[in-house]
Amino acid sequence: MVNDSTYWTTEISPTTFAKGLGLKELWQKKYLIWLFIKRDITVQFKQTIFGMGWYFISPLFSMFMYIIVFGRIAGIPTDDIPQPVFYLSGICLWEYFSECLTAVAGTFQSNAGLFGKVYFPRLVSPVSVVISKMFRFSLQLGTFVMVYLLFVFKGVHLQPTWYLCLFPVLILMIQCLALGLGLIVSSLTTKYRDLTNFFGVFVSLWMYATPIVYPLSYVTNPTLHKIMLFNPMTAIIETFKYGAYGAGQFSWTDLGYSAVIIFILLFIGISMFNRKQKFFIDTI
Repeated sequence: MVNDSTYWTTEISPTTFAKGLGLKELWQKKYLIWLFIKRDITVQFKQTIFGMGWYFISPLFSMFMYIIVFGRIAGIPTDDIPQPVFYLSGICLWEYFSECLTAVAGTFQSNAGLFGKVYFPRLVSPVSVVISKMFRFSLQLGTFVMVYLLFVFKGVHLQPTWYLCLFPVLILMIQCLALGLGLIVSSLTTKYRDLTNFFGVFVSLWMYATPIVYPLSYVTNPTLHKIMLFNPMTAIIETFKYGAYGAGQFSWTDLGYSAVIIFILLFIGISMFNRKQKFFIDTI
């Protein structure tokens, strides 16, 4: 007869979708995500002169460079939108995406010492990075809003649309894309270190394949136009621009395509990451 005080130390249950990807364990350790977020934000301001000021300086500096190079020298149009507003709208989203992607891609290398000492769900690190980068993104987005309102007060006609309500969805898509692709790269670079150099070049070139410094309408070649739509970031950037000031191109089909591609990459990335983490210490 089993005593009522008997308790089980191990429970064997069927593998569910969330359990198989490690999502259930990640949710159970969500307090660790918060600790990692606090660590990431605190470390960014240590031994800096301007502190948070760099978050405002960076997009403004990029904006002025784009105005000079692409606006004045190259003469690329901006769909009749003031150049500072046009460039900042793309800079804010792209910098957030590229920073998350680069940080997630370096998860194994940057946390090698910690991963080798204690066990916790390894997905905690990349997920916390994506969330902590939101702090910087919110400040840069505030810069865009201030510049936007400045031109509105000057009498410039900017016509936001209700598609701006999709903004939270667009941010979630950016986070999932950076997380999924970053986990794939992180899993590959643990064994093939030289892929890190290629990845840096790839991210730089990817920006120019995305309508950041030029509008999608500027690409008049039908074949090239279709090729650019295969880039999942294209629909995200164009949707935000269309919602913010009524210029650009919006399509539910293009946005839906981006969502499907992002989901596939996220699923592949988490699966690869979970398999690779078992042998990470031996490989690194």
